[in-house]
Amino acid sequence: MSRTLKDQTLALAGVFQAANLVQQIAHNGQCNEASLETSIRSLFATNPENTLDVYGGELRDIREGLVTLSSVLSQQSRQQDIEVLRYALNLIQLESKLNRRSDMLDVIGSRIDQARHTASHFGYTHPNLISNLASVYADTISTFRQRIQVSGNASVLQREENAAKVRALLLAGIRSAVLWRQTGGRRWQLIFARKKVIGLAGELAEEANRSLYH
Repeated sequence: MSRTLKDQTLALAGVFQAANLVQQIAHNGQCNEASLETSIRSLFATNPENTLDVYGGELRDIREGLVTLSSVLSQQSRQQDIEVLRYALNLIQLESKLNRRSDMLDVIGSRIDQARHTASHFGYTHPNLISNLASVYADTISTFRQRIQVSGNASVLQREENAAKVRALLLAGIRSAVLWRQTGGRRWQLIFARKKVIGLAGELAEEANRSLYH
């Protein structure tokens, strides 16, 4: 896997896209369907040719993550930005714990593999697949002492389909955090190379916007 700043930024955008979708669902019970599909599909990209392939091979597929990454890292003025940043940092932290648990990684890998049939049969946003992936998260990553506390509208989060989407997206966020580490991403970069990451994410988001309208 290539280890350029562009690769790291794309993988980090994957983390922030999942975090942003979790934030939206937790408050409103809905999110952009195309972005949801990209995040869930990334879980099944086990042999990508390059980093962008994990997200479907097109910048527009990861556009929401790039926009979120650029805006959240540069301002953090709104409550939703603070929540998204907290989820993203928690996902990166949980991934480093998971990386030391080869037994759990094996379980996650084999259960995602078993879910491929459901994905190819029903599609990536079908409730059956989402519920399946949510149970993978609940049975593995949820067992760590450190948990991600999701803030939002209690009545929205009590609905089973919303809770399942949140868990499936957190699993997808972990997948992107794995990719970020594989491309050379490190937590210190979020402090010391922040301006570079913000700038590159902004440029890539603009490129993604142009591809949307052509």
